[in-house]
Amino acid sequence: MTAIPQAYRDLFDKKAFAHVATVGTDGRPQVTPVWIDYDGTHVRFNTARGRVKTRNLERNPQVALSVQDPDNPYRYVQIQGRVTEMTEKGADAHIDALAKKYTGQDRYAHRKPGEVRVTVLVTPDKIQSMG
Repeated sequence: MTAIPQAYRDLFDKKAFAHVATVGTDGRPQVTPVWIDYDGTHVRFNTARGRVKTRNLERNPQVALSVQDPDNPYRYVQIQGRVTEMTEKGADAHIDALAKKYTGQDRYAHRKPGEVRVTVLVTPDKIQSMG
């Protein structure tokens, strides 16, 4: 496990989107922008059961993320790692906390009826940065 360098942890407090790359059934990469946070050990994002990235990660937990500083596009951190947990426990509260951070709303406004939220925890193995 590799920790996010202190000099880049502010990116996880900002409204910086991450682009998460997973591997599809055909071996090709699939990339999705996501809201993120960092708990001091894991980079975390939230999704719903049944989505492409969830299915990809259940089959292959290898993942890469890049987070670009919204205030300086030449500053970023790239994380390679593995999903060590995908949990429904606390996932509704997590997506609401991310919604508060990114939109200022107390609740995630795009929840669909019957949707099951999942918090994805990524353990970093390799980190590269610039800026």
